[in-house]
Amino acid sequence: MKLRYIFPVALALSAAPALSDRTPPAKALPLSAIITTLEARYDIRFIDEIEWDDAGYWEVEFFTHDGSKISLKLDPVTGEPRS
Repeated sequence: MKLRYIFPVALALSAAPALSDRTPPAKALPLSAIITTLEARYDIRFIDEIEWDDAGYWEVEFFTHDGSKISLKLDPVTGEPRS
């Protein structure tokens, strides 16, 4: 193996434990199911952003047809907004 490949490989291997904390739990609902539930509850015009927060929830920002911007923190297992 050439020396120039060692650093990128070592960097990728050292990042693996950090990336494991950035994923939803194994029993989480699929994101598509959570979005389907949101679309049934709200009159969504478009979803602006969906992001996994390291604290353990989905953060979703969307706009409704009346122009309201809504930001929710959703539980990944139930899909319900966190209080």
